[in-house]
Amino acid sequence: MGKLTETPENRCRLILSLPMTNIEDQLLDDTLAAADIACVLMGAGDLDEQAFLNRCRSLVPIIQKHDVAAIIVGDTRIAGRVEADGILIENGLEALKDAIARFSPHKMIGCGGIRERHRALEAGECDPDFLFFGNLDRDIRPEPHRKNLALANWWAELVEIPCAVMGGNSLQSAVDVAMSGAEFVVLNKAVFEYAGGPVEGVCKVNELLEEFGPTFDEE
Repeated sequence: MGKLTETPENRCRLILSLPMTNIEDQLLDDTLAAADIACVLMGAGDLDEQAFLNRCRSLVPIIQKHDVAAIIVGDTRIAGRVEADGILIENGLEALKDAIARFSPHKMIGCGGIRERHRALEAGECDPDFLFFGNLDRDIRPEPHRKNLALANWWAELVEIPCAVMGGNSLQSAVDVAMSGAEFVVLNKAVFEYAGGPVEGVCKVNELLEEFGPTFDEE
């Protein structure tokens, strides 16, 4: 199982938010083999429950084969049925507490849907494995949302729990996230709609993070 605490050269790492219906299994396999990826987030999107379950059953083994964590967004039942490595909870503190009580430490539990400092601190008190700032379907501009970067910068200076930030639809946005102090950058369109294809995209993201991203030891 991939571990969110292991960072190459102690720098920001890449998380992929997967377009569930727009990537072939072999292309995902090739993408995960190409460069460092911390985990893959899988949300249902427009899929109904059965279609989402079937797709996760196909994808989770591919992801885990590469020692990358497979994380289901929002659906604890499907996460259990497909033996995913973790769950991202985005619908409030009670759901977060319930998921932690039921699944931790056997599965990683992340908390998203956070838009303000007070809610971040409340979530942090529940001791999740990571916090996520941003919306998985809002990478509609090249740059990350400034509010998410500000939250990450504040959080990284204050709390040891790792945080992830939604990037924009350009590869360069990964550097903006890294400069905030976040441990992880989440990309979707920037990688999967990259002109050179996602295999080249993940390689270039890692090159950018290696060259321009700060190391945590230097902060």
